[in-house]
Amino acid sequence: MKFRAFFIVSFSCLSVLGCSWFGQARSVQREDLFVLDIGMMEDQIALFNFDSSRGIRPTDLAMRDGLFYISDGSGGRVLRFNSYGDLLFMIYNEETNPPPLTLMPLVEGSMVTRWAVTHPLLEPGEIIVDSRSHIFVRDRLPYERRSFDPESGVLLENVVLHFDADGRFIDYLGREGIGGTPFPIIEGIFTSVGDELVVVCRLLTGWNIYWYDPDGFFLFVVRLENSAIPIPPDREDVIPSLDTISVSPDARRLFIKVDYYRHIYDGTTNARIGIEPDSSVIWIMNAETGVWERYVELPFFEHATTAQNRRLVSRAPYSLIGIARNERAFLSFPVEGGYSILVVSLAPGTLGQQRRGFIEVDNRELLFNAFDLSPEGILSGLLADDWQVTLVWWRTDRFFEV
Repeated sequence: MKFRAFFIVSFSCLSVLGCSWFGQARSVQREDLFVLDIGMMEDQIALFNFDSSRGIRPTDLAMRDGLFYISDGSGGRVLRFNSYGDLLFMIYNEETNPPPLTLMPLVEGSMVTRWAVTHPLLEPGEIIVDSRSHIFVRDRLPYERRSFDPESGVLLENVVLHFDADGRFIDYLGREGIGGTPFPIIEGIFTSVGDELVVVCRLLTGWNIYWYDPDGFFLFVVRLENSAIPIPPDREDVIPSLDTISVSPDARRLFIKVDYYRHIYDGTTNARIGIEPDSSVIWIMNAETGVWERYVELPFFEHATTAQNRRLVSRAPYSLIGIARNERAFLSFPVEGGYSILVVSLAPGTLGQQRRGFIEVDNRELLFNAFDLSPEGILSGLLADDWQVTLVWWRTDRFFEV
């Protein structure tokens, strides 16, 4: 599961210098798996734009069954590595990449163990892998194939490419399914129960969540308007702000994290002088019926600062990384030296159970971060400094073990 947030999913770092946070948190051991150089060769990650005319391109990460899949938007390719850093195969645009030196072409009936497949990837972005090891990656269309939808007021320029476990292209998905019309802005791609595929799109007036079967055939769409964002019944005069939409990996359920803010008034003039956080909630929706089943209120991240010999306590909402199996919500907040992690159980019977942790990310590795949450709850990261990219993981799936 990813939000890329998503929920591929990268975070901007807010350093809480001279601060402390409340509650018991344990450090989660980080395991550095392998390192890649930055560049355009097959065993490297482009990450940056060596050709300035290509503009800024995304990089995303997915981990499934111990294998790492990287969509390299600047390089126009998708790569699969094992946990030792061995490149297993590459899907690449031969117009923007040099010919591979160590990978053989994939030919039907051949016995190659490391191979390369060509596909005209333009700007591969969000990536997800299902239990069949099928790859789904968001790509942008060439300018001449993009269109404007006057009804929704958005540019339609994205498709989802479907590759099999060997990297062979199967087909592309649009809004109606296989070969459909392009998507607007894609906020996240998810796999759900039975390898169903879910694509979350942002519109001017809200969100559309498209649901497909494992082969890419359209099942249904959930439409969530900005005006329909729910407010808890005991709140008054709050301003909702939708943070993230995530998807259950083992049920047709949506998890919508909403942060609520309240106006601050001057005590003398009664004029509005700002806003402050009121509450943070995850709403759980049955995707098939569109019915809100329940909501769970989340704690804030609390930290203390000292200014002019005064100790001040501030509160801020966590960001939702994603949802693991058994309705476990993984949340984060950037702190000095890494991220504070909060895992909350949303399932009936264990509702509200929490574990707090800390994951280490060196300040030198904050040039670029991409994170992925597996269905089991393992958090993986792609961490970049000026010279190289490190692939790591933290066994956050063990948070609820006794």
